[in-house]
Amino acid sequence: MLGTAASAATISPTTAHAANTIRRAFHSNPFNSLSSSHHSILCARFRCLSLRSFTAVSTKAMSHPQTLDAPHPQSSAAGNKQALISLSDKKDLALLGNGLQELGYTIVSTGGTASALENAGVSVTKVEQLTCFPEMLDGRVKTLHPNIHGGILARRDQKHHMEALNKYGIGTFDVVVVNLYPFYDKVTSMGGIAFDDGIENIDIGGPAMIRAAAKNHKDVLVVVDSQDYPALLEFLDGSQDDQQFRRKLAWKAFEHVASYDSAVSEWLWKQTVGDKFPPSLTVPLSLKSSLRYGENPHQKAAFYVDKSLSEVNAGGIATAIQHHGKEMSYNNYLDADAAWNCVSEFRNPTCVVVKHTNPCGVASRDDILEAYRLAVKADPVSAFGGIVAFNIEVDEALAKEIREFRSPTDGETRMFYEIVVAPKYTEKGLEILRGKSKTLRILEAKKNEKGKLSLRQVGGGWLAQDSDDLTPEDIQFNVVSEKKPQDNELCDAEFAWLCVKHVKSNAIVIAKDNRMLGMGSGQPNRLESLRIALRKAGDEVKGAALASDAFFPFAWKDAVEEACESGIGVIAEPGGSIRDGDAVDCCNKYGVSLLLTNVRHFKH
Repeated sequence: MLGTAASAATISPTTAHAANTIRRAFHSNPFNSLSSSHHSILCARFRCLSLRSFTAVSTKAMSHPQTLDAPHPQSSAAGNKQALISLSDKKDLALLGNGLQELGYTIVSTGGTASALENAGVSVTKVEQLTCFPEMLDGRVKTLHPNIHGGILARRDQKHHMEALNKYGIGTFDVVVVNLYPFYDKVTSMGGIAFDDGIENIDIGGPAMIRAAAKNHKDVLVVVDSQDYPALLEFLDGSQDDQQFRRKLAWKAFEHVASYDSAVSEWLWKQTVGDKFPPSLTVPLSLKSSLRYGENPHQKAAFYVDKSLSEVNAGGIATAIQHHGKEMSYNNYLDADAAWNCVSEFRNPTCVVVKHTNPCGVASRDDILEAYRLAVKADPVSAFGGIVAFNIEVDEALAKEIREFRSPTDGETRMFYEIVVAPKYTEKGLEILRGKSKTLRILEAKKNEKGKLSLRQVGGGWLAQDSDDLTPEDIQFNVVSEKKPQDNELCDAEFAWLCVKHVKSNAIVIAKDNRMLGMGSGQPNRLESLRIALRKAGDEVKGAALASDAFFPFAWKDAVEEACESGIGVIAEPGGSIRDGDAVDCCNKYGVSLLLTNVRHFKH
């Protein structure tokens, strides 16, 4: 510190008065009306006075905080309440500006925001009139100045803070309303963005003001969302000072900046290294809805949308449009996600029925009505109360079939579903489905893009992996048995293999003619899953294809032999067991084709 030990009370009244006179001169003379020489003289005079005042303050006086007896002194040197507004998104700006002006606030603003306010008939003090500096460096420096941040960060209950502001002629801000450069929208726009353009869209001054105001929220109200303007104006018009309201706005401000920074971090990481697994990872989540409960009624729950850049326009159930029905539940989201992920894998018109995240029926046909009937037929008991998904548009004919179809078990009971999900619907199709049930949830979803990062929580941490995007076209079905499969048998094996990747391990799927006949899932041993699948397939198992998500640890008197004895025509499995030779010998004995894929499909 400069100067000798002296109390703040010894500051020259003349000096303080002169500093405030200069400040008032800036308020009374719009910056653009001053000549460059006038501007330079005023700013130089002000800086000179500030330096003289600065030298009169002792280190001792500035280093011993004192609490003011008065709760809040006047907001600014001129005794006015001040609001600082700097917005990229100017939605409802006129509402905000006029509302604050009617409440007696002096509005300080920047660049385009100031112009928009003036066009709306709001009186504005430009930031330059406070900082004595024009906007510079192509807009990089506008508000990074003590006259701005001092007015935001000063604690009103700290005597030495207020004395410092008074000495330098700095007024306080009571309200700070800021949102940031549209970095997120720019870097996710069609066609992408050049690296240098991305860098220029990183906001610096905005986050600094937001963080400063949020830190000092006891004295400064910070707003980053236009939806909060009405609540802000109502609060300011009232007589109560609700600290919880202030804290909520502060939380929202820090969350806003954190989400913004996570987008910058994600984008910059991809521009430099590009590795999918960075040393640290931030996933910005935005609350979409509060749910009635979680997996069970005693568990509270909510649904969040992933706002990572990689998820923009990347499809999935999280961004699905709900056209009708009850609100989605926790389990609805899980089941709908499983059904949509499965049906989206198939190229031909396909229907998938899911129960408790497992596909219990799958069928592909040129005639989607037939595919729907066959998918339900695979396990009509499980299908009742399940989720039905299609990979093509639901038109009037399909909607009628969904509405009227009777259960194959008795031919009378009309099938009931929790959810129908498809990529699109005709207007008539939607109308008919809405008439099926008031509660039926109708979702319109976009196919998930490949290459997504899959995250899963464990106690105290997260597991991250590539999504399992492999399809039959991506792998080789290597024949290791004496019997070679016919073309139709190979097609059946590929279909079963595509189905089994969506079934919980240990998983077995039996399929024929592009439809699932039976599946066994979630059993601790593969033999039990096989027996469940065989029981569901019934007599249709003869000549069918069987796919296993992992290798068979045993063959003789175990799963492979039981499958062969049941009449299975072809088996597809990853291989990799030390007893693969036994599986080959067993299949050769029964005249069954054995295909090794070298790709495992565990799903836990």
